[in-house]
Amino acid sequence: MIVYQSAMLDRIKALGNRPWIVALLIGLAAQLLFTVHLDRPGRIMFDEVHYVPAAQAILDLSGPRNIEHPMVGKELIAAGMVLFGDNPIGWRIMPSFAGTATVLGVFAFLWLLLGTMRPALIGAALAALNQTIFVQARTAMLDIFLGAFIVWGMVLMLWAMKGQGRQVWWRWIAASALLGLATGVKWSAIPYIALAAAAFLVIRARDARIAGRPLVSALSGKDQPHWRGLPALPALALLGAVSITVYFLSFFPAFLYASQPLTLSGLFAQQWEMLSLQTQVLRPHTYQSDWWSWPLLIRPIWYFYEWDDGAQRGVLLIGNPVVMWGGLLAVLACYWAWFRARAIRPLAVALLWTASVAIYVVIPKSLGFYYYYHLSGIFLCLVLATAFHYFDRGRNRGWEEWFAATSLVAFVYFYPIIAASPLSSDQGFRHWMWFPSWA
Repeated sequence: MIVYQSAMLDRIKALGNRPWIVALLIGLAAQLLFTVHLDRPGRIMFDEVHYVPAAQAILDLSGPRNIEHPMVGKELIAAGMVLFGDNPIGWRIMPSFAGTATVLGVFAFLWLLLGTMRPALIGAALAALNQTIFVQARTAMLDIFLGAFIVWGMVLMLWAMKGQGRQVWWRWIAASALLGLATGVKWSAIPYIALAAAAFLVIRARDARIAGRPLVSALSGKDQPHWRGLPALPALALLGAVSITVYFLSFFPAFLYASQPLTLSGLFAQQWEMLSLQTQVLRPHTYQSDWWSWPLLIRPIWYFYEWDDGAQRGVLLIGNPVVMWGGLLAVLACYWAWFRARAIRPLAVALLWTASVAIYVVIPKSLGFYYYYHLSGIFLCLVLATAFHYFDRGRNRGWEEWFAATSLVAFVYFYPIIAASPLSSDQGFRHWMWFPSWA
């Protein structure tokens, strides 16, 4: 076993200078995982009932549908329907691509953050095995696009942080555009734009303090260790201007509707209508849950449980317990690393997860659902990989490999009820119901 681990580590080190090759292999594996039996179930499930018709309306340019949310996610679903038709593959192919992009984004973020291959591989593996990503990547809903755009926005921000000259500007603009697209999927991306701006200012202020310079020097682009040559005020102005512009441009198809086409004045009026719909008080729902219950995995959601294509099938949105519960311990470990040794990277990813949950404490929603935890589940993969990297300190003990292997076992165990596989009977789901609240 020791010889095998040593050989494996040698291979990982050999690939350390070729991250693009590794990323390509990860992307192919993730896409294969998400695409197998993508047409199961063979009909609409859960909130696809809202987004598939809305995507068809965009294709037909018939008129507004599902105006509660902006248009980017539904436009992407529509693009899949152009490629593969109005069928389950067409509805779900673009979400599957977004799932693969999310896994690759986790890999890229950890590679840039930690500068080494091993935690990047572990984080990507945990993301692929994190069942919420798997289910959302095979469902024509919006959150998988939200996660992909935000993760890649973070990647570009981090990449810009390490750049020089014009690289910094173009990477910053690209990151801002991605965050604008995320907002064009769901408004819940807006707090992440504010968090990006806050992180930029905090890092700049920390750099000034470490260098013994006045705090006001953080506003300058000169002699900066991070985002070299990018002054603070133009950077923040670009972040706002680019993201807002991209957001509004995404409404272009609505100006071409045959019925109730948008006008410029109507575009801004629609934002108020969306706000009203987002903040309305909704009737109680069978699958509603509170934000504090999501990390504990108390109330998953049955996206589908019916007879389909000759068998009883189910799709349960439930996180991988190894990743979800283990990730909570990793969050505490990362905070401990900060208190004990002022380790900034573990603190950063722990704060990211904490902020992603705290957002739903303050968002004025009358009902909450477990799929709102999608982004937080992605961030747990970052936290876990960072915690293992920090506490292992190059000793190559193999803790993370064992953790990933345990996550794989859990994924295989739950696979039948997250992938709409045939079940033994209409009561076959009970085998996986560990707690009454899961049923």
